[in-house]
Amino acid sequence: MLVPLLLLILSLSGLVAALTLPGMTDLALLAGPCVLACLILLGRAWLSGGDAGVKTPPGRGFRLRRRAADRMILIDGSNVLHWKDNTPQIDPLRQVIVRVTALGYTPAVVFDANAGYLISGKYQHDKALGDLLGLPEDRVMVVQKGQPADPILLAAAREMGARIVTNDRYRDWAGSHPEVQKPGFLVRGAYRDDGLWLDLEETVSA
Repeated sequence: MLVPLLLLILSLSGLVAALTLPGMTDLALLAGPCVLACLILLGRAWLSGGDAGVKTPPGRGFRLRRRAADRMILIDGSNVLHWKDNTPQIDPLRQVIVRVTALGYTPAVVFDANAGYLISGKYQHDKALGDLLGLPEDRVMVVQKGQPADPILLAAAREMGARIVTNDRYRDWAGSHPEVQKPGFLVRGAYRDDGLWLDLEETVSA
């Protein structure tokens, strides 16, 4: 948001100069459209919430949002989909969301781009998967095709101060994200005879 603001100031200065200084009228042809473009960019940034949140890499306007009162926990959606019988299913993810919510957390889910194909045979975007999970669109992120979800998930967790529900150990990312080796940062889970188990519950009750 800072860059469009600086460009707006420069463009306005050029426009004022074009309108007030002799021989500078041609500058208005350049400064005028620049002012309009900067206003449009600033308007879009304002409508999307400014710079708050965790941005995905260039090309995506999506951002996970955290409000001040939120006690966030992120869920590795593509990992949790396989928790039951090692086949992709939406129900384990729904149950994890219900469980962490009951424990006082605000869940958000990050998926690989192929998550929709795994559960429905077609691409599913943020809102579509959010509807399946009963979550608002700003609590679901489907990364772009060809991008690994792991670094985006880890970056979001770092910025939000959140833990991650997953059975992945992220060993490939331990160098840039040493927090993955910190006890309790990664919350493991499984299905046992009595149903869903999360080691998060043991941490909470301890």
